[in-house]
Amino acid sequence: MSDRYQSLVHTPVGRVLAKNLGLPNPVRLERYQPGDPLVDGTVAVGGTGRLAKTVVATLDELGIAAVLDAGVGDPGEQTYKALVFDATGLTSSDRLADLQEFFTPLMRRLGTCPRVVVLGTPPESTGSGAERVAQRALEGFTRSLGKEIGRGGTVQLVYVVPAADEALASTLAFLLSAKSAYVSGQVVRVGSHGAAAVAEQVQDWTVPLAGKVAIVTGASRGIGEQIARVLHRDGATVLGIDVPQAASELMAVTAGIEGDHLTLDITSKDAPQRIARHVKEKFGGVDVVVHNAGITRDKRLMNMKKDTFASAIAVNLTAPERITAELLQQGLVNANGRIIGVASIAGIAGNLGQTNYAASKAGVIGLVDSLADELEDGITINAVAPGFIETKMTAAVPFATREVGRRLNALSQAGLPVDVAETIAWLAGPGSTAVNGNVVRVCGQMMLGA
Repeated sequence: MSDRYQSLVHTPVGRVLAKNLGLPNPVRLERYQPGDPLVDGTVAVGGTGRLAKTVVATLDELGIAAVLDAGVGDPGEQTYKALVFDATGLTSSDRLADLQEFFTPLMRRLGTCPRVVVLGTPPESTGSGAERVAQRALEGFTRSLGKEIGRGGTVQLVYVVPAADEALASTLAFLLSAKSAYVSGQVVRVGSHGAAAVAEQVQDWTVPLAGKVAIVTGASRGIGEQIARVLHRDGATVLGIDVPQAASELMAVTAGIEGDHLTLDITSKDAPQRIARHVKEKFGGVDVVVHNAGITRDKRLMNMKKDTFASAIAVNLTAPERITAELLQQGLVNANGRIIGVASIAGIAGNLGQTNYAASKAGVIGLVDSLADELEDGITINAVAPGFIETKMTAAVPFATREVGRRLNALSQAGLPVDVAETIAWLAGPGSTAVNGNVVRVCGQMMLGA
């Protein structure tokens, strides 16, 4: 569904009205298209910690132009597409002033839809109380900067366990590119939960999933369809799964991406076994499992019926639990495999009339927490938590509620299904072995939740 307000404020009259009335004027976000460079411009890298030189070398390997310590204290004229600051050297609170020294002179030299990434050490992995304090302070800094940056820009904090310093390529490639258009204000941990510190070598960053097999549930339309298409773009063979009622749409999607399909109700008693059997017979194993299928059954709790509550839990949470357990038990998730859940902002912040839905989506986060330390052979589990995404479901939301949902984030607009899909593709990539146990919001830095 088109955003008529955004279209209006991009007309000459609309721009004047928005400026005079102090209304939001959302920038048209740059989104990745096949053939685009990862970063269309230069990245300025600063900081005196352990990662700065590694970052420059990594960006060079990715084909991204980068300069070290450019522009610090010098107003200059060079503009940058992105800024990366290595904050691992901030070992006490008085060193936090280094952030201001680096960023202040460079903020006005950023182009449209810029990217900012701050790299730190997980507070729990620091060597002293003073360093732990300083590293924890980075979260407040980045989340605030995300609400200041404007121009369609995004800001992230990446905590890197020291042993994982060489495993940053996949995360930098995503967070600095247009693929992360609707991801902002996030804290990503690299190397946590015992994740492998060395990522699998990616031969071609344009098709990082070449030779991989991916399962996507709820793949016939909306976000699920986009996930299937983006994973295929990145080289994967996709097995799309959906209910029999959506068989024709599912077959059309999978045929268009040279994939495979399976129709079943994921809540049925034998669904995990049927999926496992299909995977074993057709592919021998699976590399990526995306639990996207979900439903809403909204009612205030005082008016909620038992089956209404239970159905949301069954589809959104219990089915992913059972399918994951079966695939793991049969050894069908290949080494260096990826399990990815689709949670929701509702599971983090709650939502009126959605006690069942919010519980199910918070449970998806719990599934990530429960398995992150248990998985072996380089298998990881993460989740995405979408905010307000333009789909047929949100198009049916009353106008006033829909407009509030669109504007209540730092980017002042709704996201698109492809934004969720791009985030999942990053987590699914073989280069993301060190990214484990994360829940990444795809919400434009929504004002709700943490």
